[in-house]
This record gives sequence, C-alpha cells and structure tokens, in this order.
Amino acid sequence: MISRRDALPDADVHSEGFRQTRRARQSALVEDYVELIADLIEDGQEARQVDIAARLGVSQPTVAKMLMRLSSEGLVYRKPYRGVFLTETGQKVAQESRERHQIVEAFLISIGVSIEIARIDAEGIEHYVSDETLNAFKAAMSAKRK
Repeated sequence: MISRRDALPDADVHSEGFRQTRRARQSALVEDYVELIADLIEDGQEARQVDIAARLGVSQPTVAKMLMRLSSEGLVYRKPYRGVFLTETGQKVAQESRERHQIVEAFLISIGVSIEIARIDAEGIEHYVSDETLNAFKAAMSAKRK
C-alpha cells in the first residue's frame, strides 16, 4: 500500500490542482483539433472534415460541430469547396500545443518509454502538465545529455 508523505495541503492549494485539471480538460479538445489541422496542412494536404474525423476517430457531424465552435472562437475559417484553415490565433495555439507535445514525448522517451507509447501518452499529458513541469522535463533531458 502506498502511503501519503505529507498531510493534506491547504484547501486553496488543494483546489488549485482540480481547477487546473478542469481548465485543461476544457482546452484539450480544442488544442487537439487545432494541432491536427495544422499537421494536415503542413503535410501538404487540406484539412478536410472527413480527414479530421478519420484521424480523431469521431463522426463527421462531431467534427462539423467542433469546427463551428473553433470558427466562433476565431481559431479556424473555411473556404467554400475547400478545407479548414487556421487563423493566426489558431496557428499560435497549434504551435504551443505541438511544442508541449514534443517536450512531453521526448521526456518520456528519455526515461525509457517506447516511442509508440510515448506518442500516445504525450497526447494526453501535454494538456495537463504545467509550464514548471515542462521546464523540469527540459532540464532533466538537458542534464542527461551532458
């Protein structure tokens, strides 16, 4: 059985972890969509609704609903008879999400997690990890290289 090292933290400190998790949960889906759209475009393809649905493993109506949300939030725009494109704000969100993903994935690989599992696990962790923890991951990887 695993025991706690310390007493419960102060209620404000304790609740902050739950608040951060709720915020991350709300933004995770948006970040996943925007990052995927950026990846499809950078891969030389158009980000079409059908491709987004296939890669996320969801239905096209689900994608259509999310694209409406992303559009209303100013992250994407659509062109008639073409795919989905990122606004400048959407590009920034995609880049930040991609960087977080790359740091987490690289860290997991550096501690011995297989590439395949690191890629899968990083997809979830990237949304929940703090900037402080990301910086610690980078520092640990940098120290390991020396």
